[in-house]
Amino acid sequence: MSSTSASPDTGNTTDTTRSTTASAIPTREFAARSVGGGAALLFGLLGLPAGAGLIAVGAIVAATAAKAVLITLGVLLIPASIILMCGLNTVAPGDARVVQLFGRYRGTIRADGLRWVNPLTSRRKISTRVRNHETAVLKVNDAYGNPIELAAVVVWRVEDTARAVFEVEDFTEFVETQTEAAVRHIAIEYPYDSHDEGGLSLRGNAEEITEELAVELATRVEAAGVHIIESRFTHLAYAPEIASAMLQRQQAGAVVAARKQIVEGAVGMVELALTRLAEEDIVDLDPERKASMVSNLMVVLCGDRAAQPVINTGTLYQ
Repeated sequence: MSSTSASPDTGNTTDTTRSTTASAIPTREFAARSVGGGAALLFGLLGLPAGAGLIAVGAIVAATAAKAVLITLGVLLIPASIILMCGLNTVAPGDARVVQLFGRYRGTIRADGLRWVNPLTSRRKISTRVRNHETAVLKVNDAYGNPIELAAVVVWRVEDTARAVFEVEDFTEFVETQTEAAVRHIAIEYPYDSHDEGGLSLRGNAEEITEELAVELATRVEAAGVHIIESRFTHLAYAPEIASAMLQRQQAGAVVAARKQIVEGAVGMVELALTRLAEEDIVDLDPERKASMVSNLMVVLCGDRAAQPVINTGTLYQ
């Protein structure tokens, strides 16, 4: 008894698994069956006056049988012409029509011009043109915990109309939400300015960071059948509450870097001067006089003010 009762449960479990697997398969775009709409438009336009004419002729015919046939044909021809023209679609370049029949996806019309499909289907217009979305200025903390402000612009277009319509509720809102989420995630992964030599930063490595943003965003919006063409930061700055302090830090870093370069240049010039004096045998300097000369040259070359000449009437030792 127990083995017999277990068999139906196993079958139900298998059916449930198959149903779940089938529902988990995403819908993919394919071309809908459509034909040129010129002939359908012509038949529809001719069918309306033809049906009205048959009704009018049937009304004046004396024979009862002929009257019934003509009026019946006219009555059937008019709605048939109207239904025929209901299958007409005007598709502009950069647009597409997602076709559904009784709730089932029946393909997408991408061919531009006048097209005709089954009149019983419903058709939803989807733009496949290139669009852009610019986020609002977001305030987040970078990798060092400093509050920063940033905004980005994303250029995108619908690549798979079936997934855009059936996989997400609203693909435009989905792209906007995922863009903001991706920008926030990238911002907290990297510092505004890197303290480490060679480290990536939002300000110093904009190209690398925006490429990573595009890759992450493409992964996030793949479910909606959207293709990311380009993404760029349009605004990047420290938050107002720390902007002045960070500006002083940047200025101090610039001053230190400039001083370092000045000292390196001054050392090279002093070395060159001592070498030339020794080669030309202009003066014989003992170590103490050489140290004094180096000190004076470094003061002159590294000072931020003009040096004041001093006349020494004695000797170095007095």
